Amino acid sequence: MPAARPYARLRAGLAVGRAVAATTLRRAIRRSARGHVPPPVEPPRVFAYPCVASAEVPADPERVFAVLADPARMGDWLVLHAGWPAPPPAALVPGARFAQRVALMGVPSEVRWTVTGAEPARTVWLDGTGPMGIAVGFYLSLAPTAAGTVVRCDGGVEGGTADGPLGAMLARNLAEAVQKSLEQLTTAVRDVPAAHPPAVAAPANRPTAAAPRTRPAPIRHERTGLDLDPWTPVVVGVGQVCERSTEPRGGDPVSLAVRALRLAAGDAGVGEELLAGADAVGYVASVSWQYPDGAALIAEAVGARPAETVQSGIFGGDGSLRLLNDAAAAIAAGRVSVALLGGAEAAATAAAAERAGRDLAWPRQPDGTAPARTLGAHTPPNNEAEIAAGLVAPVHLYALIESAVRRRLGLSPAAHQARITGLWSRLSEVAAANPYAWLPGRRTPDELAAPDGANRPIAAPYRKLLTAHLQVNQATGIIVCSADAARRAGIAQDRWVFAHAGAHATEEWYVTERADLAASPALGAAGRAVLGHTGLSIEDIRHLDLYACFPSAVEVAAAELALPIDDPARPLTVTGGLTFAGGPGNNYASHAVANLVPRLRADPDSYGLATAVGWYLTKHAVAVFSARPPGRGYRDLDADLRRPRPAVRAVSPARTGPAVLEACTVAYGRDGEPESGIVTALTPDGARVVRRTRDRALIDRLRTEDPLGWRIDVTGDGFAVADTTPAPLPPPGEPPVLVEWQGPVTVIRLRRPAAHADAATARALERAMDAFEADPDARVAVLTGVDTASRVDPDGPAAAPGGDTASRVDPDGPAVTPAADPVAARCDPLGPAARPPGKPLIVAVEGAAPAGGLPLAADLIVAGEDATFALPEVQRDPAAAAGALLRLARSLPRATALEFALTGEPLPARRLHELGLVNRVTAPGAALPAALDLAHRIAATAPPAALLARRIVDEHRDWSSAAAGDRLAGITAEVTGPVDVHDPAEQRCRS
Repeated sequence: MPAARPYARLRAGLAVGRAVAATTLRRAIRRSARGHVPPPVEPPRVFAYPCVASAEVPADPERVFAVLADPARMGDWLVLHAGWPAPPPAALVPGARFAQRVALMGVPSEVRWTVTGAEPARTVWLDGTGPMGIAVGFYLSLAPTAAGTVVRCDGGVEGGTADGPLGAMLARNLAEAVQKSLEQLTTAVRDVPAAHPPAVAAPANRPTAAAPRTRPAPIRHERTGLDLDPWTPVVVGVGQVCERSTEPRGGDPVSLAVRALRLAAGDAGVGEELLAGADAVGYVASVSWQYPDGAALIAEAVGARPAETVQSGIFGGDGSLRLLNDAAAAIAAGRVSVALLGGAEAAATAAAAERAGRDLAWPRQPDGTAPARTLGAHTPPNNEAEIAAGLVAPVHLYALIESAVRRRLGLSPAAHQARITGLWSRLSEVAAANPYAWLPGRRTPDELAAPDGANRPIAAPYRKLLTAHLQVNQATGIIVCSADAARRAGIAQDRWVFAHAGAHATEEWYVTERADLAASPALGAAGRAVLGHTGLSIEDIRHLDLYACFPSAVEVAAAELALPIDDPARPLTVTGGLTFAGGPGNNYASHAVANLVPRLRADPDSYGLATAVGWYLTKHAVAVFSARPPGRGYRDLDADLRRPRPAVRAVSPARTGPAVLEACTVAYGRDGEPESGIVTALTPDGARVVRRTRDRALIDRLRTEDPLGWRIDVTGDGFAVADTTPAPLPPPGEPPVLVEWQGPVTVIRLRRPAAHADAATARALERAMDAFEADPDARVAVLTGVDTASRVDPDGPAAAPGGDTASRVDPDGPAVTPAADPVAARCDPLGPAARPPGKPLIVAVEGAAPAGGLPLAADLIVAGEDATFALPEVQRDPAAAAGALLRLARSLPRATALEFALTGEPLPARRLHELGLVNRVTAPGAALPAALDLAHRIAATAPPAALLARRIVDEHRDWSSAAAGDRLAGITAEVTGPVDVHDPAEQRCRS
């Protein structure tokens, strides 16, 4: 049986004889249900990957059922519950349908449930469809006991991407979460309101990361004669493990990572005492077995007592480079001396144990365990349109991107197939020479295109051997030190490889909202950031490893970095890609680094670059290394802070009408037969629609013809071909928010007027404000409008009364409703009066400002003579209940503030200037130049002094006379912080 199809026998049993398969699976359930009471009622369905949990609740079945059948109480006991995208039913009754946000394996997801059974005091049965086509069941049965009620859950997952290594992992995670949920029922049934599960925090006794140390003397680099900053980060040891055995004992991911770290210590030429002396440990989160804090387990295994443990986000191939770049930055800042970075997957062992019905008995950690820091955020990977079209499996999205790449290149399907099989063949050649590759051996382009049993079609144009191979047991260990720590440990300098720079960036999050499917502006920005910081060009990079989960990922990255994909002198990988070298969950890029290090040692004047990707070309990380010392101090650059943002495309599941077919793929079943066609198309106004069709005639046309550029008619549930003459793609339109940088001054321009607000504008303004806050070089922001007269609706994109509630923005409150946009809902970008920025914000106002939330949130206001301000909420339904009115009340005399708020009538800029609310009044059209002049004056002051003054002005009203001295001293210490006596710039700024 081919390794790529470990569940073929189980699936065949399900397809040929449900009764036989059910018997086999019930045996598996019995094995997994050891220690649980038998179900009082036989569950209606047996899943390929079952989960079982049970608990005794000290209450009668009626009271327990009342809680279980009440959706409003789910947050009191169900730890998976994360919210409602739409109001749930009043009660769980048979036939009810509803959607629920849950946290599956730590990632927010949406499940659409159907209540298949609800018998009072006896059963609550739910069947649902989750992300990526996964079917999930949740069957609760109640049985009375002398002490109360035993509640048992029988459920599981199967289908979609769960038909593989992910299935067992999901089932295990689900069982653990349900067991905790049932244990929480006792509190919920007692009718004591239980809070939603708190965000897990680090234990109170965990030491925090060390403060910067005193910088030691420079270190002479012997080969080049250069003097090194003693806090220069260097990779001193790398280790890799490729474990073919599937014996569970000692085969869990952390154990594999510890083995790799011990190999890394040997590679550094020193003993394991280097591991024990680490003051920071990082772990790339594994998918095959999740640990709350894998780094803590690594530290315990090697005898280290780190001041900090760090873990990457639960999903994302960018996590491994993010972790390394973060550790290098901590070393460069003097907070860390020795960092251990481990990562591993044991999916092959987990799959073998699942097939054999064996318990893995791998390490678990107590509830509440968590690392000191987690890098990255958990954001749902798909929007409503993608979910509605079933467009959630990575292979389908990357296949769509692949067809967009083909269109950009102007290639026929046959020519493009030859291009990508040639690319993947070259990767296989590298893997053939990689002793740690999971599937070594050269594959010719013809072999990669051949339709044999081990290379079945997955999603056109991808066959199996053009996709990532995830069922592996692989691990890495990387040791990063300061140059001073490496010297003190006695590590020879010929083992040192310097981290020169790192960068990360995030694409427009949802694929179908991106302006161009064949481009990755974020990756391009990250590449330019590291090359710009190091002073290199891409031609200076001799050794490369581009993240290679699917061909389109490599092609897009190569295009963004201006790299040819077929240069025999400079292959695009030193590892072999995720098909042949192996795809160990989130940890592939760590293997890339482990392979770059020995090459750079052997070629000490060369440079190496690695990229890493999370989700669907969504999250990016880049790093540059060399055995030659860096010319500038290391930085981990946030490339999102200063890059132009392209326009986004509106996307809606309900959009119909004429469109141009932009990209397409055909999804295949495991029998090699086509199941559906998936297309994206662009409407005349530049919006995007997504459709899946099961019309076999249409599917055959997508397979056998070249449909890119066809004119189609989009219907509610599919599409029809109108004209096969290739047509140009409609452009996406203009970005709603433009940002430019004038040195330390960030200028944010709003394009859209108030009456045309939408969620895209809210998100864009939120990103701009957040980037300004995070940008260490940004001192002051100026917010204004886009038109040629620099006239701004100073309220930004506020909603007109009676507008579309899905995109309505309350100018004084949240940017969008949580149900409308989960990405932008976390703060108030259009009403920063509720959460003003931490740096000075100036608003340049021209004309009428019909709602005052945004201008009044600013620290300083510059207005044209014709500008007027109002708080019109009293004239319509909303109340000015957020920060604007509060700030107004603090800034104006009471009578004036009341008149302003109670009448809703506008006041001219000149009157508000007399009252001290507006700082400067200019001639009409001159507000922006005056605001910029003011911004540059502020930016020219000493940064700590400006922040100190702002804090004192804002906070002094709440101080008593007795406490004022202490509060002032506290702010002074907080703003200025410790001074690095070796940094003259720091001395100047803080003197």
